[in-house]
Amino acid sequence: MSIAAAIIGGTGVYDPKILSAVERLEVTTRYGTALLTKGIYAEKEVVFLARHGTNHGTPPHKVNYRANIAALVKLGVTRVIATAAVGSLNEAMPPGAMVLLGQFLDFTKARQSTFFTGGEAGVVHTDFTEPYCPDLNRTLLAAAADCGLEMLQGGFYVCTEGPRFETPAEIQVYKKLGGDLVGMTNVPEVVLAREAGLCYSTIALCTNFAAGISPTHLTHQEVLDVMAQNVDKVRVLLSYAIKRLAEKRECNCRELGSPILL
Repeated sequence: MSIAAAIIGGTGVYDPKILSAVERLEVTTRYGTALLTKGIYAEKEVVFLARHGTNHGTPPHKVNYRANIAALVKLGVTRVIATAAVGSLNEAMPPGAMVLLGQFLDFTKARQSTFFTGGEAGVVHTDFTEPYCPDLNRTLLAAAADCGLEMLQGGFYVCTEGPRFETPAEIQVYKKLGGDLVGMTNVPEVVLAREAGLCYSTIALCTNFAAGISPTHLTHQEVLDVMAQNVDKVRVLLSYAIKRLAEKRECNCRELGSPILL
């Protein structure tokens, strides 16, 4: 049985409750080791990876993104559905809203953000006109319609280094640049997935309005509380999406990627 998809769970999405016949995996790559869970849903094999660890023990700037994506490639994964908790800069995307990402802006500073570092790895300039797989996005939109959940699309995501929250001044700049959402994890994850030729989409769940827009000071507990209130609808959406996944990919994500060292 080939793996239908991998789910990368962000803040608040720490366990693969929809899976049966669960098996824990430890996959070693040249970038480090990734801990994953493999199981079955709707007669399809699915891999789950908790981005921050099962106890949220790894901050966003220390996640080993390269090891995670390389491990998925090593397992034969071709599709990745990621979840992410985000702050909203857009009043039309309030807390509780689910948004499919369309574009990103990278404000990270100190991360290993590519597989192609020269030397043995080579130098590759990868196209990012469409950072997120359009075919997988269509599947997620159809799954949302199937289960009666509202899914907004085309979110412009701004990725910051973290782990601190942003200042109101930063948020105003990001908003002027066109940003809808702000988070700390989607880059370089989306970059590495494309470099490796994977289909990758992100379901962003708005947990709060960002600093200067929110009437109160921000806390991580607020993020966790809103995720806890909404995580069940994320699981429902993922379950419907897995059922809808076609046998073959109908996009050019594979062609846009390149072989990576494992």
